[in-house]
Amino acid sequence: MPATPHYDIVVIGSGPAGATTARYAAERGLSVLLVDKRQELGAPVQCSGAVSRHALEEVGIPLEAEFIHEAIFGFGIYNQAGEQKKIDYRLLKPEEYGPEAPKKPLGYVVDRRRFDRYLMTMAERAGVEVWLKTEGLGYRPQPDGSCRVYLRRFNEEIELSAKVLVGADGLQSQVGKWAGLRTHMKITELASCLQFVVDHVETDGLLEIITGHEWAPGGYAWVFPKGYGYAEIGLGVIRTMADDGQSAQEYLDKFIRQSFFKERFADCRVLEIQGGGVPLAAPLRQQFADNLILVGDAARHVNPITGGGIHTALSGGRIAGGFLAGLVDEGRAATEAELEGYQQSWLDELGTKMWKLYDTKTDIFRESDISVRDERLYATMSGYFSPDSEYKKI
Repeated sequence: MPATPHYDIVVIGSGPAGATTARYAAERGLSVLLVDKRQELGAPVQCSGAVSRHALEEVGIPLEAEFIHEAIFGFGIYNQAGEQKKIDYRLLKPEEYGPEAPKKPLGYVVDRRRFDRYLMTMAERAGVEVWLKTEGLGYRPQPDGSCRVYLRRFNEEIELSAKVLVGADGLQSQVGKWAGLRTHMKITELASCLQFVVDHVETDGLLEIITGHEWAPGGYAWVFPKGYGYAEIGLGVIRTMADDGQSAQEYLDKFIRQSFFKERFADCRVLEIQGGGVPLAAPLRQQFADNLILVGDAARHVNPITGGGIHTALSGGRIAGGFLAGLVDEGRAATEAELEGYQQSWLDELGTKMWKLYDTKTDIFRESDISVRDERLYATMSGYFSPDSEYKKI
């Protein structure tokens, strides 16, 4: 009987968190297999694709035109009535931020399909083996300290051996369920998001955030530059907070037709429709088990105020890949007790502030007076994006 193939790390899910975890582990000399059930990376597109320059530089991703749609230089935060707080770094720090070299942008809107493909290419070039159209079926810890991982690839069932299985398989992670982790999420903390890619809407290098119950109950609306004359108009709503059970599409139609932006949107032409669920929830309280950890959306490494997940996925992948490399290099067992160190490292660097953001968000939306709630959300979002915010890296 042939020997069971063995890897130090098997990663299920090749989005930003999974690909970054795999790359960091491989760069440290570990044998890594990265699998994904999809045949096209980055699809379907479910987010706006905004990410800070710092987030990319922090994990060694070159700033390539291949995946960048548009440079971003700041924010415009609006309340329900259209009052704006503008935070434009071209004005705040003109010597540092701007479109001309050697000045730099604050961040970018990226093409998620090309971005995810680029991250996977970086992982492959670091030595990661990649299998697409491969479904995870289960895992089982073994007495010798390894685990068996069960996959289906092109309708063939395959059994592998690994030291650690990494679940980077998104919301309500199946990998987490295999280990008995509580990955279920309350519907009251899942934002229903919808965005249109449009033509004929002017933008000026800012991420525009529009708060207020009338436009997006439980979330916010946005207008983001997408480059080449295109823009993204979208919103996220918590359905349990919606008036008369209205859908995200009904709110988005209303925002385009009735908001203080209606004249700006008058000639817009919808070219693409994108959507999905985004968690505005707390991180998982336990993100590890014997021979297993979770990263990215699977561990709810998503900003609970903004719903942003690319930065937190990249940072979480860096932390996870580095931790697992240390675990293997030092010959430590991949027990639940040892893997708790991964979560503690993540808490120390990112997680504690994410919990604080979650508590802030929860307190705002517990407010029964909608007008007071709107005022508090606008103030919180304005403060979050300000230059002196304590949450700049979250």
